[in-house]
Amino acid sequence: MVTTDQPTLRALLRRRDLGLTLVPRESDLAEGALDRPLRWVHSSDLADPTPFLSEDLALLTTGTQFDEAVDVDTYVGRLADRGVLGLGFGTDVHRSGIPDELVAACDAHEMPLFAVPYRTPFIAVARAHSEAIAAQAYARRSWALDTQRALALAALRPSGLDATIAELGRRLGVWAGMFDAAGAAVTSHPRDRLDADVLDALGERVMEILTRGLEAGQSLTLGEDTFMLFTVGRGGHLRGVIALAIDALDPEARSVVTSVIAMAGLAMEQSEQLARSRRRLHSQLLGSLLADDPALARRVLGSLPPAPIVVAVAADAPAGPLTDWWERHRAEHGTAVFLAESEDGVTMCVSADDETLLDEVAARFGVRIGASDPDTYDSFGRAHAQALTALRQQGVHGVARYADTVGSSILTALATDEARLVAESRLAPVREHDARTGAELERSLRTWLEHDARAESAAAALGIHRHTLRSRITQAGTLLDVDLSTFPARAELWTVLQTARD
Repeated sequence: MVTTDQPTLRALLRRRDLGLTLVPRESDLAEGALDRPLRWVHSSDLADPTPFLSEDLALLTTGTQFDEAVDVDTYVGRLADRGVLGLGFGTDVHRSGIPDELVAACDAHEMPLFAVPYRTPFIAVARAHSEAIAAQAYARRSWALDTQRALALAALRPSGLDATIAELGRRLGVWAGMFDAAGAAVTSHPRDRLDADVLDALGERVMEILTRGLEAGQSLTLGEDTFMLFTVGRGGHLRGVIALAIDALDPEARSVVTSVIAMAGLAMEQSEQLARSRRRLHSQLLGSLLADDPALARRVLGSLPPAPIVVAVAADAPAGPLTDWWERHRAEHGTAVFLAESEDGVTMCVSADDETLLDEVAARFGVRIGASDPDTYDSFGRAHAQALTALRQQGVHGVARYADTVGSSILTALATDEARLVAESRLAPVREHDARTGAELERSLRTWLEHDARAESAAAALGIHRHTLRSRITQAGTLLDVDLSTFPARAELWTVLQTARD
């Protein structure tokens, strides 16, 4: 970061026109005691001036207060506790030289003590410091204006956002990075400045901020690095996060960062508009693919993922971040993918060789995904239907594959909401009887059918006599108005029991 020297006590002592002299050796002071930012220079001969002082200033005195019953050590201790950074003693004004007891007290409290010669008015010291403050303020404003111009020029380059973030990092002299709405680092400068684990941890915190919809800048410490994070975009429509490896920003630097946030937001908004247009186009192309006609999609897009393909549908998935993730994977690994939005969710078409990436997507975004068997574009519609069937069976986030769904039981594929409603209505007489009498007819029916309608083994599993079980089966058949001695009736009852909600 381009700056002038901070207005410090060291800067004052270097002014030859003032003739200030540090009394103790610098090696006797605390490290950095002369380099702390000095806010002001004040003069007072009060016995206790601390009620009228602010921290981080230098105090000038002629020592008249020491003629009274003032304990010098207590006096200096109060100044140190108040945050005074240095004490200047005007020599040959009220007394010659600096009192030894004052030198000893300043040494004990590690208070920098300097002599102000008779020829140097206190007002000259204060004026010199105020000039240093003004010079620094002017230099910082000039730096901010020059940086704003450089950033504006960077934004006009072909990769404007990347160039802007890189220029910001160079001007501040720190690492700067940009994360997208999916929490992935899309650009950084210098690129190899952060370890991969630190970058991953930073990405996780970015995702937390974006998920919670926070807009304010945040400070974060990871290991030995401290970062400031700034969201890009407005509340409810956050586009990403700008991260800086810095613990604080002065007003000029903050104004520069604010302008970068505005430029990044504008660039990402324009990019989002293009992305929305592309998503609408892909939604139209999905219609032709569902009709098992990939010719139009190939003419428009130039190419599609190579067959055999897997068609997947993600429910409740964030289309924008999901698209960003796939686009980044395509840029880094050459992965071909077709994405389109519809009422069913986000449809993803990938080559069967890349099908395992669906698990990574489900885990990263916490969404449910149904995936088809590998197939060709001539059967795209069937593959899409398979994906929807698998998706309906997926209760938690993760990937449900059609082959696994069908392999578990064909009844699960038939368990639609309408089928469940019919099954529950069919079982209603038995459930009402159980609720009223506690007879456990439904449990007995289920156990009996699970044991292939064998009374002995089913009764043993239930812990009842086989005659009691036969009586319950007969009673249930009467309530349901079915003849449970026939296979079709037993098969239908088993389907009803598997379909109805417990």
